[in-house]
Amino acid sequence: MSNKVAIVTGASQGIGRSTAIRLARDFPSVVVVARNRENLAQTADEVRKAGAKALPIDLDLSDPEAAQKVVDQTLSAFGRIDALLNIAGAVPQIDVFEMSDDQWDRGFALKLHGARRLTIAAWPSLKKTSGSVVLMSGNSALFPKAPYAAVGTINAAIVALAKAFSDRGIADGIQVNSVLPGPVMTGRRQSYLEHWAPLHNMTVEEATARFPVEAGIARYGTPEEIAELMAFIVSPAAHWMTGSTLRMDGGEVKSI
Repeated sequence: MSNKVAIVTGASQGIGRSTAIRLARDFPSVVVVARNRENLAQTADEVRKAGAKALPIDLDLSDPEAAQKVVDQTLSAFGRIDALLNIAGAVPQIDVFEMSDDQWDRGFALKLHGARRLTIAAWPSLKKTSGSVVLMSGNSALFPKAPYAAVGTINAAIVALAKAFSDRGIADGIQVNSVLPGPVMTGRRQSYLEHWAPLHNMTVEEATARFPVEAGIARYGTPEEIAELMAFIVSPAAHWMTGSTLRMDGGEVKSI
C-alpha cells in the first residue's frame, strides 16, 4: 500500500492512538484527529517513529464544520483518502434516570454524528480509491443496561449506521464495518475504575480485578489487540468483508 492514506479519529489516547501507530506499518501517511492537541502531537511523533508521515488535526468532531475541515486538510496534504477509522467518542456512564438532555446530546454529537458527518465528507474520496470505513461501537450495543444507558444506545446506533453505510458502499465500492470491543484497559477505563471503586467501598485494585470476573472473561483486552483487528479490516486481505459487526471481547458475549 505504497501511497495510501488513513484517517484515525480519537487518536490522542487509548484504542485510537494504538490504531494510528499500528497503521503506520501499512499506510505511508496517517492523519490523526482528536481534541487534545498535546496528546495528539505525541501520537503523531509515534506514527513517524513507526515509519509513516503524520498529519495531526486537533478538532472537535462534535462541531458540524469539523468533518469537512478534516477531509480538506487531508486532501491538501496527501491528495487521497483510503481508510477512515471513526474511533472518537467518549460517552459518560450515567444512569438512565440521571443523565440530562445535554449529556445525551453531547454523547450523540461526537460519537454518532461526528462519525456520520466525517464518513459522508470523506465518501467521494473513498469512492475514488475503493476505500474502507470502520465505525467503533462496543459490546454495550448488544446489552444496554440502565447504569450506562447512553453508551449502549449510542453504540447500537453506530452499528445501525454502519449497516446503512455498507449498503450504499456496495454500489460505490466502499467497504464499511463496525467493531465492538469488550472490556479494554485504557486510560479512560482506569479513570472510571478510580471513580467507581470508592463509591462501592472498594480499592481500585479490587474494582479492577472484579470487572473481568463479572464479565466472564479471563482478562481485560489491550488497545494494541483492537488495533491489530482494525489493521486487518482495512487491509486488502479483508476487503470483501463489508456490513459486518465484529466483536473482539475475550468471550464476554455468550450468545451465538
